[in-house]
Amino acid sequence: MHSSPIAALCPAAAETRMPVPFTHPYPHPTPQSSPQSYPRPYLRPKGHSGRGLGLSFTLPGDVRSAFIGRTAVAAALEAHGLAPYVWPATHAVDELVAVTVRMSPGKELYVSLRQRDDAVRLLVWDQHPQHTAPDLATLCETRRRRALWLLAAVVDDWGGEWGVSEASAPQRGIKSWAMLPR
Repeated sequence: MHSSPIAALCPAAAETRMPVPFTHPYPHPTPQSSPQSYPRPYLRPKGHSGRGLGLSFTLPGDVRSAFIGRTAVAAALEAHGLAPYVWPATHAVDELVAVTVRMSPGKELYVSLRQRDDAVRLLVWDQHPQHTAPDLATLCETRRRRALWLLAAVVDDWGGEWGVSEASAPQRGIKSWAMLPR
């Protein structure tokens, strides 16, 4: 195994070796291959009168996942006629994924984007272990919150809320979220 040049924010994670970053599972398109040969995502058309936007996906624990998260969130918001949310939501998912990956390097994370009650809600759940030592837990939480300073600025500017909390039982890990009102 190789260690990553990106330092882990969690002191406990920094002591473990990180896996080799993932590679894209699909071959890169070549000029000879047709775009129809690659799977296309399904997104509901604009103006759909259902319950609203609902998107969930899992990302690998790699810093390049922030780009994937931004792209998916922007496409979903555009497809659902929520273009005004693209700027703050893409910044929010970028920050949440980037910090989460540094807290739990090499572990998958779950991203959820929902539009309900005149607000866009973004959740990133990671598999960060619970620390048994209180000092280590406090240090880890402090580092996570400090690393999310840009998220705090964007969400505050938009008039929203954000937070970090432990996942409720039986789940484990940390849930980071942001809510952007209309």
